[in-house]
Amino acid sequence: MSLQWTFVATFLYAEVFVMVLLLLPFISCTRWQRMFRSRILISLTSYANLYFNVLIVVLLILFVDAIREVRKYSTTDKQETNTQSHLGTLDNIHMKLFRAQRNFYIAGFALFLWLVLRRLVVLISTQATLEAKTEAAMRQAAGASAMAKKLMEEGEQRKKVEEESTDVDKESLANDLKETKTKLKETDEELEMVQSDFTAMKKQAESTNREYDRLLEEHSKLQAQLESPDETKKDN
Repeated sequence: MSLQWTFVATFLYAEVFVMVLLLLPFISCTRWQRMFRSRILISLTSYANLYFNVLIVVLLILFVDAIREVRKYSTTDKQETNTQSHLGTLDNIHMKLFRAQRNFYIAGFALFLWLVLRRLVVLISTQATLEAKTEAAMRQAAGASAMAKKLMEEGEQRKKVEEESTDVDKESLANDLKETKTKLKETDEELEMVQSDFTAMKKQAESTNREYDRLLEEHSKLQAQLESPDETKKDN
C-alpha cells in the first residue's frame, strides 16, 4: 500500500474510532460541548472550515482516482481475458484491480464518514445548546412558578386580612348603630318627658293665671264694696 493510501486508511480508522466515541450513550452532549469548547479545540476550530474543505478535496481526488483505477483495470481484465494471455499477467491485473477496489472502498468510506462526523458534531453541539436552553427555561419557569405561588399566597393572606378587617369594621359599625339607636331611644324618652313636663307646667301656668284673674276680680269687688260705704258717709 502506497503512502497516500496508508494515510487514508489510518484516517478511516481514526474516523471510526471517533464516531464510536461520539455514539457512546454514557457521554452526554453537554460534556461533548464542553470538550469542543476547550482551549485546544477552540484554537483548532478557527480554521475548522478550511481543514474540512481541504480534506474533502483530498479525499474526493483520491476517490475519483480510485474509481479511475478500478475502471482501468476492469477494462484491462476484460481485454486480457478475451485475448487469453498469460496466467501471470492476468493474476497481476487481478491484484491491481483488487488494490484499486480496496482503495475505492477506503476512499469512499473515509469521505462518507468525514461528512457524517461533521454532521454528527454539529448535531451534538445543537443538542447541547438546546439542552442548556431548556434547562435555563425550566429554571426560569420554576422561579416564575415559585414567585407566582408566593404572590398568590400573599394575595390570599391580604384577602384574609381584609376580610377580617371588614368583619371587624362591620361589627364595630353594628355596635355603633346599636349604641346610636339606644341613645336615640333615650333621647326620645327624654324628649317625651320634657314635653310632658312642659305640658304639665303649661297647664299649671294656665290654672295659676285663672286663679290670679279670679283673685284680681275678687279684689276689685272688695275694693268696690269698701269704697261705697265711704261715699255714703260723705253724703250724710
